[in-house]
Amino acid sequence: MTLSDSQGNLPSFGTEFHYFWQFNFRDFNIEHDPYNDESIGLLERQGIDLKKNREKGIDSSDFAWMVLTSGLVFNNCSITWITFHGAYDFGFLIKILTRRELPCDMASFLGMVSFFFGVRVYDTKFMMGSIGGLRGGLERVAKLLGVERTTGSRHQAGSDSLLTQQTFVRFKDSYANLDLENLNGCEGMLFGLCEGWLGFDRTPEVYNIETSTRLKPQFKEVFSV
Repeated sequence: MTLSDSQGNLPSFGTEFHYFWQFNFRDFNIEHDPYNDESIGLLERQGIDLKKNREKGIDSSDFAWMVLTSGLVFNNCSITWITFHGAYDFGFLIKILTRRELPCDMASFLGMVSFFFGVRVYDTKFMMGSIGGLRGGLERVAKLLGVERTTGSRHQAGSDSLLTQQTFVRFKDSYANLDLENLNGCEGMLFGLCEGWLGFDRTPEVYNIETSTRLKPQFKEVFSV
């Protein structure tokens, strides 16, 4: 997770360093949980130590409590969320925050994205394809924009998060007329889910986190774009 101001400046906390975060969870147990061999092999080659995560990682329920009380969610107007091909990222986050199965239909899932993270959600892979004509994965798009990975390696969450932030800032600076307040329908549109789909009006329903049931959207005016 990378935090920055609107100009892309990272927090330093009064030191000579700048900070971003990677959280390693302990929940996954390779001895019992289903997994894809190719995906696990990729993560291990990139330095993910699943045994160490299991022994010393964070319990996702503790992480959920900290996020829910941090001000990072349910903050519709003050925070903009940036991701790159982020459907799975939001899926994992929502499952951690709700402790429930994900919705079965896309409209409900995108509604939950808006409910937790607000309407200022931008998937840079979606945006760059529709606005700038940029194609490819994060590494390729970053290089096309002249952005180099400054620390860490590919497929490490913290390093990828920082590269996503730096790539977005460069993309935004490269298009002088790019205004986050008026991106013509890019808000909340996740790459791989929303292309050509008109079934989502970006007005989220309101969810009860405890029961995971849909409620009447009485706060519609807060979340509408």
